[in-house]
Amino acid sequence: MQPFALNYARPAAQLEAATPYVYDAGLQLNVLRDGRVAACDHALLRELGTTTSTAGSKTHFDD
Repeated sequence: MQPFALNYARPAAQLEAATPYVYDAGLQLNVLRDGRVAACDHALLRELGTTTSTAGSKTHFDD
């Protein structure tokens, strides 16, 4: 028997734009390609509104 939800499940949509920052596990922060902390870039924050990563979700149960 196939679960009901699988009849309607669809693959997640792929984002067309790449984020201008990456997660640095050593710093535990999002950093720009040039090494600066992403949260300190005011222009980036104005454009995106926030910088997010999934690191907290993988390590903490209360997120």
